[in-house]
Amino acid sequence: MTENSHNAGWERSPGGRRRWLALLLVCAAQLMIVLDGTIVNVALPTIQDSLGFSETGLSWVINAYLLTFGGFLLLGGRAGDIFGRRRVFMVGLALFTFASLLCGLAGSQVVLVAARALQGIGGAIIAPAALSIIITAFKDPAERARAMGVWAFVVSGGASIGVLLGGVLTQTLGWPWIFLVNLPVGIAALALCRPLLDPDPKPETGGGFDLPGAFLVTASIVAAVYAIVGAATNPPAVSALLILLSATLMVAFAAVERRTKAPLVPPGVFARSRNLTVSNVVMALAVVGMVGWFFFSALYLQRVLGYDSLGTGLAYLPATVALGAISQGPAAWAVNRFGIKPTILGGLTLMASGLLLFARTPVEGSFLLDVLPGMLVLGVGASFAFMAVILASTAGVPENEAGLASGLVNTSQQMGGALGLAALAAVAAYATGGADPGSHVAALNSGYHAAFLVGTGCVLLAALIAALLRLPEDAEPR
Repeated sequence: MTENSHNAGWERSPGGRRRWLALLLVCAAQLMIVLDGTIVNVALPTIQDSLGFSETGLSWVINAYLLTFGGFLLLGGRAGDIFGRRRVFMVGLALFTFASLLCGLAGSQVVLVAARALQGIGGAIIAPAALSIIITAFKDPAERARAMGVWAFVVSGGASIGVLLGGVLTQTLGWPWIFLVNLPVGIAALALCRPLLDPDPKPETGGGFDLPGAFLVTASIVAAVYAIVGAATNPPAVSALLILLSATLMVAFAAVERRTKAPLVPPGVFARSRNLTVSNVVMALAVVGMVGWFFFSALYLQRVLGYDSLGTGLAYLPATVALGAISQGPAAWAVNRFGIKPTILGGLTLMASGLLLFARTPVEGSFLLDVLPGMLVLGVGASFAFMAVILASTAGVPENEAGLASGLVNTSQQMGGALGLAALAAVAAYATGGADPGSHVAALNSGYHAAFLVGTGCVLLAALIAALLRLPEDAEPR
């Protein structure tokens, strides 16, 4: 490579421009995945009226996506390492786009839920392949930090964009368009894959593909996610059996990995890379705070302050703009200037501060005084923290395991979000039931405050772990 890594912006050489265009391509695909995690929420009442879902059945429009997305991430990541990242990325993109078409055309509950599950599988194939493409394309630390800044903005800001876009599309064109909007993006991205992404080497299938391991780990994660998302409606005995089943399958998976010639997760991968271990734990805890904030701040805006769905989406624009502005420059600069570990600690501290600001929001609150400050502080903190954590998780990982590392950190995000949101919802419900404020709205607000405080604790625990355990700055040279 002869490009000057210190040049800001786009390199002048065709190869440099091609890499940055490839970054935009994979970020566009990732944005579709992130959007589909939240864009549906605003449209749920309309979907319920259109297809006749019950309250319990309606939750499966969300849960079907979560189950398959969380369950197939590791398989998707390892497939990219073995069969080629561009090849696997294109398969996932085609599957996700086709599933989006099925969602938009769905005329029954069964078809919509099945298509959402198919979307989740496509997303689980795309996400780790896209991240590993970035990791392998940008080898220079300064360039990689800038590229990960763009990625962090897409991941962190996409949820807020999804709420706004969901409200606009549902009110103007109808709920099918929250899915059909993916078609032009998916088709254009597929057309650009071959010109922009490096060709894959010959698939490394000589050692075989660990299908038993893939089945066991996927079934274990699906069982765990199902236990989490169904905790509110399933009998306690069913949830306990699902957790036990998940643990049993994971033990079986560990046994298979020790004996197979081509393991899905090579034994000792966490022991060899403490960065990977610590980063995944920190990611899972930080996501609890971020997902909890997003969920309960939206409820606060709608149920306490009386915002409608479109107004709620517009309220998140300042945080989204902050995420974009920080991710594009200051976050990458901070990593290059101070290092990964200090950037993680600073970002997590800001996130905890933003959550604490939300833990004091009053019933008669105002957007400018009680909502905007916390949103901006948390958005800025997330910009620093998430980009640096992803960089830490891939630091020192061999290139042939980049997809595995990407799959693991994505799995930490999904599992942390699912488990954390279920726990925070239980905390909020308990606090709401135990409150005696004299009004339903005040009781709800008390529950939200409790959830924000527990989310703050999770983020602070993540910061403590990052501070005490070894990360790239104090790791010994490989």
